Amino acid sequence: MTRRLLLSYLTLAALVLLCLEIPLGFVYSRGERERVTNAAKDEAESVSAFASLSLSAGTAARDLPERAAHCAERIGGMVLIVDRSGALLASSHPLSEREERELASRPGIAAALRGVATADVRTSTIGGVEYLAVATPVRHGAEDQGAVRITVPTRMVHERVHHVWLLLALGGLAVLAAVAVVGFAIARWTGRPIRELERATNELAVGGTVVPVPITKGPPEVRSLAATFNRTAARLEHLLASQRAFAGEASHQLKTPLAALRLRLENLENDIALNARGSLTAALTETDRLARMVEGLLAMARLDESAAERERVDLAGVCAERHRAWTPLYERHGVHLALAGDFAGEVLAVPGAVEQILDNLLSNALRVSPPGSTVSVDPRRHSPHERRFHHRPSGPAWVELHVMDEGPGMTEEQRRRAFDRFWRAPDAPKGGTGLGLALVQRLAHASGGEAVLRRAPRGGLDAVIRLPAVGRPGPGAPAQRPARPLQTATRIRA
Repeated sequence: MTRRLLLSYLTLAALVLLCLEIPLGFVYSRGERERVTNAAKDEAESVSAFASLSLSAGTAARDLPERAAHCAERIGGMVLIVDRSGALLASSHPLSEREERELASRPGIAAALRGVATADVRTSTIGGVEYLAVATPVRHGAEDQGAVRITVPTRMVHERVHHVWLLLALGGLAVLAAVAVVGFAIARWTGRPIRELERATNELAVGGTVVPVPITKGPPEVRSLAATFNRTAARLEHLLASQRAFAGEASHQLKTPLAALRLRLENLENDIALNARGSLTAALTETDRLARMVEGLLAMARLDESAAERERVDLAGVCAERHRAWTPLYERHGVHLALAGDFAGEVLAVPGAVEQILDNLLSNALRVSPPGSTVSVDPRRHSPHERRFHHRPSGPAWVELHVMDEGPGMTEEQRRRAFDRFWRAPDAPKGGTGLGLALVQRLAHASGGEAVLRRAPRGGLDAVIRLPAVGRPGPGAPAQRPARPLQTATRIRA
């Protein structure tokens, strides 16, 4: 913000200086040209008057050469005096015979012999005089007796004009430097509250730490914004604290009664009639389902209250580890668990999220897979020709983790609703809570990815988790941080 404000100040100052200095430079150049021209005309008139008196007194041969030399020495230029026929009377510098013969044909002298005074002025691109020649007729009464031509050097005029332009440029740079110093101070004063707001907002977004922002600095609008931010941050901190307190208290208050209820139901098994054993078993099943539901709700609440930092995760290693953990349970149910895919790299994910996602998806797949079927875990790089996700995250590269089963699958409408909390398909097996897929989607979003359900090639369900990929680190890349266990999620069977 400071750079943008300073740039705007300097741009405005530069425009004002250009609008002032360029006209001033041209006005000075024009004035200098007119001054030199008028001075040359006055000198030519003075020599013309002297020549007229000398011609009338008959002393032209003696007085005019001395006068021409003296005038040329004073102005640093050249002086020519000719009679009415164009013959040379006096010259401040030697001329060749050819030049003497051509004097009458020169435009300025020819016009002066006709009684017309002339001035030949040529200007440079910035208005400086390059060449100046003045010719004036010599009159005695009403009769023209000759002409005077004065050539004035313009080197000094050029130097003065260029010197003025240089002074204007240096003055403009000095003004810009002063504006830069003052503008930087003003920009820092104006931007300091904004930077403090930005820093406090980042701390609130990253770590949930609320740092009040001073409201005594900066313009009134910024102070009002800081006061509004402080009120919003304080309210958000109160809400977060209330949510944390609720999650902690609920975890203790709900788990204990459910455990006691299950224990009491189990103690009733020996004292209940045989025809009521089915109802007792159903009560135990519902108690277990309620316990899992409570765990799922608490996991989601803890996931909402803290946004864990994403870290690099070895996707292939995690898939292999969960494959080994789940294979014995799959074998007991007569279902084959296959690990496929050729992706060997890292992804960005919330610590522990990939394990939680796989556990929930593998648990769901096992519940719906008939004996003798196969469940495949297949991590692969995203193919551009595949169908796009509804909400495509931004990033350079992506990895898709597929968990495919050969169960009954879902209709398109059911796949759209499967990620809703507590929703379960009408023909879903008993014992689920309807929170597993919702938690999977939340974990995928927290990791910067997305989760969708598709129809598997063999008619079952293809659960696809899309995560941002990480390029292979170079030789100087920092070592990967060890993944921390995820404390905000719990494995839940949907």
